[in-house]
Amino acid sequence: MGKLPPSMRSAPLPLSFFKPRPSPSTQTPNSSPAPETRKPRTPLYKSPAKQKKATKKIESGKAAAGGAISVPSPPQFFHSPALSEATAIVDSIADSSSSADPHSLLHSFCNAGASPTDSLALLRHLSLRFPSFSPTRSTYHILLVHSCLQPTIGDISPILTFLDLMSSSGFPPDSSSTDLAIRALCSASREDDAAELLLRGLSLHPDPFTYNFLVGRLAKTRSLSAVYSFIDELRNVAGIHPDRITYTILIDSVCRCRNLREATRLLGVLKHSGIKPDCYLYNNIMKAYCMLDQCGEVMEVYNKMRDEGIEPDLVTYNTLIYGLSKAGMIDQAKKFLNVMANSGYFPDIATYTSLISGMCRKGDTLGALRLLGEMEERGCSPNEFTYNALLMGLCKAGRLDKGMELYKVMTNGGMKLESPTYATFLRTLCRTNKIAEAYEVFDYARESKSLTDEVAYSTLESSLKRIK
Repeated sequence: MGKLPPSMRSAPLPLSFFKPRPSPSTQTPNSSPAPETRKPRTPLYKSPAKQKKATKKIESGKAAAGGAISVPSPPQFFHSPALSEATAIVDSIADSSSSADPHSLLHSFCNAGASPTDSLALLRHLSLRFPSFSPTRSTYHILLVHSCLQPTIGDISPILTFLDLMSSSGFPPDSSSTDLAIRALCSASREDDAAELLLRGLSLHPDPFTYNFLVGRLAKTRSLSAVYSFIDELRNVAGIHPDRITYTILIDSVCRCRNLREATRLLGVLKHSGIKPDCYLYNNIMKAYCMLDQCGEVMEVYNKMRDEGIEPDLVTYNTLIYGLSKAGMIDQAKKFLNVMANSGYFPDIATYTSLISGMCRKGDTLGALRLLGEMEERGCSPNEFTYNALLMGLCKAGRLDKGMELYKVMTNGGMKLESPTYATFLRTLCRTNKIAEAYEVFDYARESKSLTDEVAYSTLESSLKRIK
């Protein structure tokens, strides 16, 4: 009952820079990235393990669709990273007048685990054996990504070499080159190398999507001071300044760590920079207060939002009602049902579950049952979180008869029991000498995989010991 309902946690971080970038003409400064409608880009390189996994996924999709999907896997010409074997195979293909694509040959050699140096040597050999073949930017991107995926943590010299090679070959690195390199390094857990590449590679000019992607990865894997240091240094070296999404990432990170003081400070820095905060930022701060059990503070955050002219969304109202209900301010929480409706948002499962949980916590189980009926009348079907909250409340209030009725509804619907609900239900049954029913609940908890066998056994044992 102390957890945030899933619908309140489901608001995704609007980091659209994790998706393919929209065209510059559709993106305005300091605005949220527009929803992406293009097909995702196909990675230029996949390790053999990932390639095998992707092939299995395609095959499973074909089976599920009754064989309707037909996606050929990329050809694998090389199964050894040895350069001598690779050149021999290339010579054989060239002499046989085969129509093999040199790009595919280079790609296959990288997939075989070749070193970046050998991959570059094969590219030169391909240029000699296929006179009509002319390397393009995509060709060099294959080599660039391959060098970034190497497990040589702390050494970015091969990457800088490829970037210089691109420039001397008439393909100076652009924003797509930078994006590919940064994302490949992060996928290889080389976040520090990615940061160093941006700081040392003065020819690299990351766009906001790449920049914020790296800040997000650093925020997840490095200390906050290290992230701040990177942002300041990149500002001084390349003149790249954080934007609203950057601060969104930082505030989201400190809120997850329950560091509300730092979140408030960052909010002040954001405003001082002339960037207007959005609803998502305030929602995160409200949820952080709830995690710290300072639920009464959510009302203050809500009022601050309205004073600044920021319109709340459904997540705002759900978080507010959750916080007020958890703080025992049920009447005030109910008032926001009408406020929601007037703003065009209607109560959902998270809204009702928060209210029912709060009412049960205050002992108003009959009111919670009435609210459950109202919820169903309005076409909002309760889920197992709603029933778990209500079942626990009924048990604590001594309304075991109603609890048993509710439990039957849950079992008929195949719903799982949460650990606190299961423990409270068993204790209540044992306390009222309903031992047979307690064993039935124990069996159901195991069969439905609501809990592990160890937890189910230990909870039943402790409940039975209470009888003595």
